[in-house]
Amino acid sequence: MITFYPLLQIHHNPAKMPSNLSTVSLQLTPIPCFPPKFTHPSSHNCSSTHPCSKKRPSYSIFCVSTRPKRKSISKADKSSEAEEMVRLLMRNFSDKRPLLSTLNKYVKIVRTEHCFLLFEELGKTDQWLQCLEVFRWMQKQRWYIADNGVYSKLISVMGRKGQTRMAMWLFSEMRNSGCRADTSVYNALITAHLHSRDKSKALAKALGYFDKMKGMERCKPNIVTYNILLRAFAQARNVGQVDALFQDLDESIVTPDIFTFNGVMDAYGKNGMIKEMELVLSQMKGKQVKPDIITFNLLIDSYGRKQAFDKMEQVFKSLLHSKERPTLPTFNSMITNYGKARLRERAEFVFQKMTDMRYTPNFITYECLIMMYGYCDCVSRARDTFDDVIETQKEKKVSTLNAMLDVYCMNGLPMEADMLFESACTTKTFRIDSSTYKLLYKAYTKADMKELLQKLMAQMDRDGIIPNKRFFLDALGAFGSSLTDPKAANDKKKLSRPAVTGKQ
Repeated sequence: MITFYPLLQIHHNPAKMPSNLSTVSLQLTPIPCFPPKFTHPSSHNCSSTHPCSKKRPSYSIFCVSTRPKRKSISKADKSSEAEEMVRLLMRNFSDKRPLLSTLNKYVKIVRTEHCFLLFEELGKTDQWLQCLEVFRWMQKQRWYIADNGVYSKLISVMGRKGQTRMAMWLFSEMRNSGCRADTSVYNALITAHLHSRDKSKALAKALGYFDKMKGMERCKPNIVTYNILLRAFAQARNVGQVDALFQDLDESIVTPDIFTFNGVMDAYGKNGMIKEMELVLSQMKGKQVKPDIITFNLLIDSYGRKQAFDKMEQVFKSLLHSKERPTLPTFNSMITNYGKARLRERAEFVFQKMTDMRYTPNFITYECLIMMYGYCDCVSRARDTFDDVIETQKEKKVSTLNAMLDVYCMNGLPMEADMLFESACTTKTFRIDSSTYKLLYKAYTKADMKELLQKLMAQMDRDGIIPNKRFFLDALGAFGSSLTDPKAANDKKKLSRPAVTGKQ
């Protein structure tokens, strides 16, 4: 809007006026006096002869746009919007309301980025079949374009769930759709095979794909490929193949990164192969790769597992003097490993050190404390910690209940475990799942508590959890060999039921 000021001569200067006149403001600039003249855009001209205009300075009117610039939406904002949309979708579907009907409800909004996040969320909740439904729904939409990224994500999700055949089917489906495989797709396929139960066969398959990738221009192995294979062979304790892969990496154009060394050292450390882990650490230093907090944490955990506490404490001191900062997993690992060595005072000192450094313990920290007291035969202290968690923490995790039940069972107190479990079932404080039942089944079997086993199975019936072959294998674990005894096998038949599927 243009405001006309009284007693003000206006000079129309087309040369100085910007082309954007949609929204303008006035900028007044004095200019030398000249005979007042206003040129109207119409066909005739008018002149002004007002007496006051003779000695007053004249002004030019410049049109300056004041329309606010449109804010460009950043990638972070787009990502948060997509995550919020996926949370909405996850909340709005159930057994009564299928996922596809929810997707159809928001069909004008949902796009590829939402489906990517949806695959990830469904994979976390073991609903991998729903991922395939979402994929079929995507293919029917006008905006869908067959893309390697979609197939790579789906193959990855299927692999994590142990669905190797489904991952292979998706790989074939991708080629049939006209997409050409790239490095990311083969990386996902290798990972899918490595999640299968037959590890020796999986490693052979992985090496086969690795060799095949070297001969394809679009699928050359990248650092992610090497990292996947190095960690897998380190977990399998195959030092020779790890060394061969490192040599192959040195001869290639690919450069190792911190994830390369961390993955191998973590795998060696968890297997108790400290010398091999330290050799890889030396390689990392030789490559001028600086350690990060993950490096420090895995070294602390590895030395702690082997009860090499002098080295563990030395690494912790190095961490405090470095640019990195300890994290909660740093302290949690030290508390657990001191506890397993029955060094209660040292574990409590670590917890005190953590609070002095103004770290807030999380539920995992409290579970580590509970287990630590259990290892040190301090059952009452463990129960006090458990009760404090129940009173102070808003969100109650079933893993905390499992920790306290485990403490009772490892200290030969199955009756106390049964009382706590019964109380938890009555009060509905925790969302009890199959992990709790597996823990108790194993403990009661070891203690030969048949009455408690029968009671446990009855509670499983009420909760709708049907034990199958996998349940018994997971629950019995190391005690599986004891089932070869006819009496034990007969007891198992009495407790088991014929169903082989159900909620796990």
